[in-house]
Amino acid sequence: MRAVFIAVVVAFFVSLFGTPFAIKIFTRLKAAQPIRTDAPVGPVPPHQGKKGTPTMGGVVFIVATVIAYVVGHFALLTLPDKQIVQITPTITALVLLGLFVFCGAVGFIDDLLKVRRRNSGGLSKKGKLLGQLLVGAVFGIVALYYPSTNQQTVGSTKISFIKDIEWADIGKVGAVILFILMIIAASNAVNITDGLDGLATGTSVMVLGAFSFIGAWQYQHWCGDWQYTAPYCYEVRDPLEISMIAAAAAGACVGFLWWNASPARIFMGDTGALGLGGLIGGLAIATRTELLLPLIGGLFVILMGSVIIQMISYKTTGKRVFRMSPLQHHFELVGWSEVNIVIRFWIIGGICVALGLGIFYYDFLRVMGN
Repeated sequence: MRAVFIAVVVAFFVSLFGTPFAIKIFTRLKAAQPIRTDAPVGPVPPHQGKKGTPTMGGVVFIVATVIAYVVGHFALLTLPDKQIVQITPTITALVLLGLFVFCGAVGFIDDLLKVRRRNSGGLSKKGKLLGQLLVGAVFGIVALYYPSTNQQTVGSTKISFIKDIEWADIGKVGAVILFILMIIAASNAVNITDGLDGLATGTSVMVLGAFSFIGAWQYQHWCGDWQYTAPYCYEVRDPLEISMIAAAAAGACVGFLWWNASPARIFMGDTGALGLGGLIGGLAIATRTELLLPLIGGLFVILMGSVIIQMISYKTTGKRVFRMSPLQHHFELVGWSEVNIVIRFWIIGGICVALGLGIFYYDFLRVMGN
């Protein structure tokens, strides 16, 4: 686990000390987040005080994570001979980091258009969806069609909860489609959560930390380890690298949060939000915990649900359930302070993560106790 620790430390410090440089660069480039002053329907949150704050900060923690992975991966070469570690990146790393980088690239284009146009328009919904679909399709195919020497792929043809559900085999084509849908859903859910200083960043730290724990636990009870003989093991590919990438991303987000917490000096923008969502969706697929993701990322689901409920209600009845969606903006308009909302939502997110990890661990205890 030394490599995981090294990756976390590297990612944290690169992000912590790299973010001030990004603030200066994006400020000079006048890459400020456009603040909406009106809306087609309903009120807007009172964010005029944030005018001029630079955006696209997600670039920092994406780069920090990639750098940390490279350092951590070479640290894996010091493992005992029983663990086969290749010098080049594994397919698992290429899929996870590829999702992080290229979903972030879709967000970067969106942010860039917003900055250039000086409004909150950015990419059209169809354009953004097309970009996410393309990224999901490419890496979904890689995840399902490129097995390792033991024929293990990053993704599985079976729908998973704690592990693969044996009877839920949907085939490779179905698995790629599910892969795409999960990446689109996860990236949009994190994007919707973004909007208050530190909210998406702090929540992502907890979710990424959970997946790092899951990957590390799977590594300790890995079917691919010939020295592990207990009756319960996990059929996953490269669990230690999964843990390392998730931990590195969490460490990078903590470093970024130093500057992103209220009052934010920089925003992650769609660059960071879509990138984090793509990575989180990929981690759920790689760890075979697809149906556990809605619980671990429960806050993302709640806020996404508030948008869906608002849309359905307004289109069918002409009335709004909330003063504004996503839900965090409803509480802003009710009168809660931004810091109050963020902290309370972090608590909800932490409870969801704890419940998800509890279910994951309970399944292990249930089997091992028999």
